[in-house]
Amino acid sequence: MPQAGNKSTLTLTFDPGLHLRFQNEGLDFGYGPGVSGPSLEYRSLDSIRRSLRDPDCDGPDPVYSIAMDVGRDEDLAELKRRMLLFGVVVYAEGQLGAEPVRSQGHVHAISPHCGWSTPELFEIWQGRAIIYGQEHSGDDPGRCIAIHANPGDKVVIPPSWAHYVVNLDPNSRLIFGAWCDRQYGFDYAQMRAHRGLAWFPLLTPAEEMHWEQNTRYSSSKLAIRNAREYPELGLASSRSIYESFRHDPESVQWVSDPERLRDSWLRFEP
Repeated sequence: MPQAGNKSTLTLTFDPGLHLRFQNEGLDFGYGPGVSGPSLEYRSLDSIRRSLRDPDCDGPDPVYSIAMDVGRDEDLAELKRRMLLFGVVVYAEGQLGAEPVRSQGHVHAISPHCGWSTPELFEIWQGRAIIYGQEHSGDDPGRCIAIHANPGDKVVIPPSWAHYVVNLDPNSRLIFGAWCDRQYGFDYAQMRAHRGLAWFPLLTPAEEMHWEQNTRYSSSKLAIRNAREYPELGLASSRSIYESFRHDPESVQWVSDPERLRDSWLRFEP
């Protein structure tokens, strides 16, 4: 597992409630006392090219680092029992051609234990993000929503929605955490067939954000919103999403057991 070296460490803008050590630059991070997780994985630029507006673009490589199954040692048995998985991600600064640094986009594969394409709960810790989601991954994307999120903001992507995360500021890293289902998997089939999701995020030379529709999908409208609170899901805005689990595990249990909110998901929007 990664451990912090002698380099100076970053104090996060938002405290996630986990002892993690982020360096002032780069994609590496380590685990502090009482916290464990796997070795970091790194996503190369080549691995996400097929989803980009310009597959031949230049950009940071690797694009981001990720560790899944991070948590306090005393919580690990309960996380496994509840089929919950906590992830930590660091995005590089820079751009992918005219696009900001982002993930390639996917739909969650059906989880074997619950039979759902499960939701995901994001929380921004450092930097500025856009979390984009579309209702369907086929030719008609349905509702398309881009959520601007700052440190401390939470964003929920509902079951079966295709989505990706954007680093909105090319001059700084983006750091965030997320609750996922323990049997998570990614379905890239439709995204790759359409060479991306339904909308591409673009930056002007002045680093202003605008959007371009992916014409391989049916025409759609994009709603752009700020992050909101989720009282209907039992989330407390005053706690980090990891501390919410520690205070009341039921408050995030819907991530791995979305059936309990079946009626709410039908009309839910991020």
